[in-house]
Amino acid sequence: MNSRYTNLYRIFFLLADLIALNVIFLFLLSRLEALPTADMKNYTILYMAGNAIWLVWSYVTATYIIYKNVKLKLITSRTLSSLLLFCLSVIIFAAVVNFKYDWFFITCLLFGFSTFILVSRLMLISYVLYSRNSRFYTNVVIIGCNDISRSLIGMIYNNNRNVRIQGYFDYPPADFNQGDYPFLGDIKDCLDFAVNNHISEIYCTLSPESSSELYQMAEEAEKHFIRFRFVPDLRKFIDRKVHVDFIDHMPVLSLRSEPMEYQTAQIKKRVFDVIMSLAISVMLLSWLLPILAIIIKLDSPGPVFFTQKRSGKNNKEFSCLKLRSLKAHNNADGAVAQVTKNDNRTTRVGRFLRKSNLDELPQFLNVLMGQMSIVGSRPHMLKHTEDFSSMENEYMVRHLSKPGVTGWAQINGHRGEIKQPGQLRQRLEHDIWYIENWNIWLDIKIVMMTVYVTIKGDKNAY
Repeated sequence: MNSRYTNLYRIFFLLADLIALNVIFLFLLSRLEALPTADMKNYTILYMAGNAIWLVWSYVTATYIIYKNVKLKLITSRTLSSLLLFCLSVIIFAAVVNFKYDWFFITCLLFGFSTFILVSRLMLISYVLYSRNSRFYTNVVIIGCNDISRSLIGMIYNNNRNVRIQGYFDYPPADFNQGDYPFLGDIKDCLDFAVNNHISEIYCTLSPESSSELYQMAEEAEKHFIRFRFVPDLRKFIDRKVHVDFIDHMPVLSLRSEPMEYQTAQIKKRVFDVIMSLAISVMLLSWLLPILAIIIKLDSPGPVFFTQKRSGKNNKEFSCLKLRSLKAHNNADGAVAQVTKNDNRTTRVGRFLRKSNLDELPQFLNVLMGQMSIVGSRPHMLKHTEDFSSMENEYMVRHLSKPGVTGWAQINGHRGEIKQPGQLRQRLEHDIWYIENWNIWLDIKIVMMTVYVTIKGDKNAY
């Protein structure tokens, strides 16, 4: 989809969604019996809050951002995440402000708006899947028949099914055994073919240093509005996925992508953290913490809360808050020893708290203070950070982001006691994968999976 249709998509769906939300709200409001002036004022506040909440969450989840090629999975995940967050936020808002709203009204509003969103996106997806309109697809040809082009075709197909690869060009003779993609001719015929067959992009896997005509072809392609892309062979000096940045016109290769490094991403993540933490603090911690505090005090002597220095972002230490689940002690070795299964230091209440993850609840206060995030690598004790960093070369990479109350490694079973080096490696791989692949939808997914794992039970939680 070219930039023109990308902009039309954004404008059309943004306006359509806002119009639908307002029409549904006003229609339902008209069905209510005559409201006193005070009640009408409350519904007006809800009206404005609903619009603001949708705009905020659609921005945070990038609901209306669509790239050149329509990625249906991405559209679906972003739409569902923004819709879920919108419904939860409206419910929380209505409960917190304590106005006398008609909850049947709110239920109908959320159901009606959700139905409109889902139906409209389903219509878009159906149109893209079944339409033969070329605006939704990118036609591509590849120059060069080699190992790079074979890898490229697999990656293009796996990552974007809205790309149509028409075939290959190369200098004869060559091995053109490329499965379903035909040999289209000599390289000199590539540009004419591209112009006459509505090709949008040309991927060149040959080195322009060995074929000077490729530079001239690239310049000619741009005159016909065809993107010409060189695919360099970096395998000679690096054998992993790299990230490319530019300082002016100079390319700079980084060992990994860091989506959270950008300011807009940090703002999105912080907004998500603050809203989630405030909601949990108001709806859960406000009444549950006092109850747990009384139970902990009755169960065993010692403080209710346990604070310990942990490694934070960029390895800066902070005081991590937890509900005390171990017997109070002054043993320095016991303070850094990992909790093991059937550990005699664990109190009766502590076993339940650790199994249900309730001992982590105070860490939402760490999130509000900016020391932690809702989702991230779990914070380790300072001594463990020192020990583990000597065992794994990449261990300190996990500290490129804030530690989390929950994390990608944790919900995949990599938590608790580390008995052998392989377990540490698996945990580290999950932590690094999260840093390299972060997006707001991934955070939402991890939060939902955390709730599921907590309810189901985790054998490594003890």
